[in-house]
Amino acid sequence: MNNLEHAENLLKNSDFTCVCCNDTEMLTSRKREVAPLLEWLDSSISLKEFSTADKVIGKGAAFLYVLLDVREIYTNVISKSALETLENHHIPVTYDVLTEAIRNRDNTGFCPIETAVSDISDPQKALFVIRETLAKIQKS
Repeated sequence: MNNLEHAENLLKNSDFTCVCCNDTEMLTSRKREVAPLLEWLDSSISLKEFSTADKVIGKGAAFLYVLLDVREIYTNVISKSALETLENHHIPVTYDVLTEAIRNRDNTGFCPIETAVSDISDPQKALFVIRETLAKIQKS
């Protein structure tokens, strides 16, 4: 079993929301949305040689994976803009469901992070907007 298959298997058979594997290490998280990705970025962790499995990837998460420099990704659900972002940065992706956009938790509209970065193409600018959007959400 290769690293991507291992990560996918763990994701599907556990309560993890995100699993990253390489030949010697494994990172996992049960946190939702982009929280684990931001934690890893803030910890200066590089996922350069890691294969990653994630339950849902919107465009915001895609930008964070670009900044984390992951090798490849499997996801249950991915938005079209997230797939395009990852492909533009040469990160191979396999997925089960391709959707127009990621919905919010209440299914009343679109994910606020994906909406906030919808017109952005620069990962660093996206990171700034993601943090700004999360700060606004937390104040609400």
